[in-house]
This record gives sequence, C-alpha cells and structure tokens, in this order.
Amino acid sequence: MKKHLKLFSGFLLPLCLILSCFYIPYNRLFTSLNSAEALKEALFYEKLENNKLVQCKLCPRQCIIPNGKRGFCEVRENRDGILYTMVYAKPVSMTLDDPIEKKPLFHFFPSTLTFSVATAGCNLRCKFCQNWEISQRRPEELDYVYLEPQDLIKKLKASGRPTIAYTYSEPTIFYEYMLEAAKLARKEGLKNIMHSSGYINEAPLRQLAKYLDAANIDLKAFTDDYYVKMSEATLEPVLRSLKVLREEGVHLEITTLILPGFNDDEDSMIKMCLWIKENLGEDTPLHISRFFPMYKMISLNPTPVATLERLRRLAMDCGLKYVYIGNVAGSAAENTYCPKCKELLIERRGYFILQNNIINGKCKFCQEKIAGIWN
Repeated sequence: MKKHLKLFSGFLLPLCLILSCFYIPYNRLFTSLNSAEALKEALFYEKLENNKLVQCKLCPRQCIIPNGKRGFCEVRENRDGILYTMVYAKPVSMTLDDPIEKKPLFHFFPSTLTFSVATAGCNLRCKFCQNWEISQRRPEELDYVYLEPQDLIKKLKASGRPTIAYTYSEPTIFYEYMLEAAKLARKEGLKNIMHSSGYINEAPLRQLAKYLDAANIDLKAFTDDYYVKMSEATLEPVLRSLKVLREEGVHLEITTLILPGFNDDEDSMIKMCLWIKENLGEDTPLHISRFFPMYKMISLNPTPVATLERLRRLAMDCGLKYVYIGNVAGSAAENTYCPKCKELLIERRGYFILQNNIINGKCKFCQEKIAGIWN
C-alpha cells in the first residue's frame, strides 16, 4: 500500500507542476462556456456608420469603437454594432469589513463597516495608482466570481453592513452593475457610496446619483497639465461631476493625493480650495493625502509630512472648515474639530474612532451644526 502511495505521489507532483504552467481559473472556464449569461449590453452609447462603429457616451473620452474592439477602459466592447460591458456581474474584489473611514468618508456613518466591491478596469491611467493590479488589467486577466446584482445585495444584507461601496478600481467602468445594485440596495433601505475619479459624463452621473447617498471624488490636482501627464485625462469633467453630485444632494467628500514636486505648489492649492468653497461649499470635507511610492512612481519619495501640514493650513485659510491629512498615522489632522468652538469632536487613530462628541448632528459643546450624515 505504501509503495502504491509513493508511486502515486511521485506521479502526481510532476503532473501538478506541468498543469500549473497552463493554469486557467475555473471561473474563467465556466464563463467561457456560458458567455451569453455573462454579457450585458452597455448603457449610454450610439451606433454609427451602418451599425459597425459605436460611440460610447459613458465618460468624457467618448470612444469611437470599431467592431471587435474595446474602448480606452478595456471593458466595453463593440460586437457587431452592439456595445457590451465585459465586467457586468464579475467582481474581482469583495470585502465585508472595510471601515468607512478608509474610503475615506469622515462625515458619513462614522465607525461603521461597509461592503466593498470592484471589477477590473479603469478609464484613467494614473501613474501612481495604488490598485493598479485590478484597475489597469483587462477583465480576462483576473479571476472573478460571477454574481448578479440581486445576489450581491443578498450578500450585503447577510453581512449586516448598512452600506455598499463601489470602489478600488473605477466604478464608472462597471456602471451598469453598480446602477442595478444601487437600485436594489435602495429598495432594501441600504446606503450606496462610491469612491471615484469623477471622470464620467453628466447624463449617466445624474441617473446614478438618484441612488447614491455619498461619494468621495479624487480631485487629483487643479491643472489640466497634471491630469494629462499623470492620468491621461482632463480636469474640467471632474469639476463638472463635483457640481452635479452637489446639485443632486449626494453627500460629498474630496481626496487629493499630494505627489511631491507635481501638485504640491501653494498657488494651485489655493485656487482649488477657493473653487471648492465657491462651488461646493465651505462645509465640504477635503482629505489631503500622503503619497507613497507605487506603480510607475516607485522612484518618487513619500510626501513630506511638513508639506501636507502646510497645504492643510492654506486650505483652512481659504475658508474650508473640515480639512484632513490622510496616510499619516497618529496625525491630529485626522480628527474632526468644531469649526465654531474648536473642541475635539471625533478623535481618530487610523481607521479607529476613539471618541465621538457629535450628538444629533451637532457639536456636544456649543451645539454648532456639523455638516455630514451621522448615524
């Protein structure tokens, strides 16, 4: 018996090593056998020239896509004049226990956990992307679990989390999946949140915003030059998206990742903060976040903490009430302070909340109303 087991194991190990060279994820095999089930016609596109060319209307790129080809995002494909989303119901990442502060959202349901979901793909090419392993990959290059929106929301309900976050990659490119899930979540009394670059056209954003409760938008810089060089995008569509979200009543927070030598100049920060104050309101939380070497920017040093502190002071001098420093553990600038009496309201250490002195949306000490949605 031992002899047979030894012979079997001696055969099995080399076989496994050989097969590993040709590994294909089981779910990719499954979906290739059921490709009709996995495909869904995209929203927001127009047929051109004998229905062979299509133009995607989802994001400002407005890609004109020949038959058999995909748009810039690599997830929307023209098949005989019909544009399909290749990531519908194909999440590559799901997390049950993300602190909502991680999004980051500091003025929305503090100290709660959110259910996070993402698919492959992005419509930007940020050189500093921290999730490039999924955002800069084609969907067929990654393992996924086929999960229809109704099944996704069943998982959300079973988790007991009050919110679902569309995040990690770029939610715009899995728009149809996000929209249907958001509608179902709303029916169940659950909240929808999104972390996005905001690089999306106005019509689809307004339709989505009807079901969004909160969003954190990456305002990467305040110059077109930076957007073009660092993300292959432009600034104006992002500013328009911020205005649309405010008009639609979505709770809005903004994150700006500071890359030393690229977007850390004082003039741009002042212009950006004055624009935020004028167009979105002085109560809009701004997260000034520290860069760490990542993706194609691994040779760049982390942002000096002194730079972040200087930019935060400028932002507050511009009149913004809630300005935070992110990615600096233990910084007092993680905390929320009352803009009137200056008392400490929410004390944070990373993603943990040590105390919360906001009661019924007001400062415990002076009764000043604090902007946000407090559970």
